[in-house]
Amino acid sequence: MSETIERYDRAMAHKDSGDLGAAVRELAAIIEDEPDHLLSHSALAVYLEKLGRADEAVAHAQRVTELDPQDAFAWTQLAVICQRCGQSEQGDRAMARARSLAGGSAGPGSPQPQPQPPAGEAGGSGEAGGSGEAGGSGEAGGSFEV
Repeated sequence: MSETIERYDRAMAHKDSGDLGAAVRELAAIIEDEPDHLLSHSALAVYLEKLGRADEAVAHAQRVTELDPQDAFAWTQLAVICQRCGQSEQGDRAMARARSLAGGSAGPGSPQPQPQPPAGEAGGSGEAGGSGEAGGSGEAGGSFEV
């Protein structure tokens, strides 16, 4: 087992025993040695928020989104941490990003993506999709409304 995993496991043991301060110290030490250790940043965001250290919690949650910008969960965590820390505007933006990555609506009032015609079909006539007949590839052809 690598030293980082052992240290992370120790931090989790501290948390499990109710000693968030010791868990935070262990996780911070990991980040000193490995600044991009995603799991440590993620755990620190949660534990620091629980300890009332809002700015630090948000900074670690933000770092997780920088390390893995396509992870909807990372953006959801940032949204929750921001909301709990009184930064609702940043939290709303993070939640919209999470929804976008997860393939859902970005939320009320946000612009909705417009469907694009299949490759190779130009929509010059104002209608999208062509004849509506299925092509030879087994894919549905397509007429759809915009």
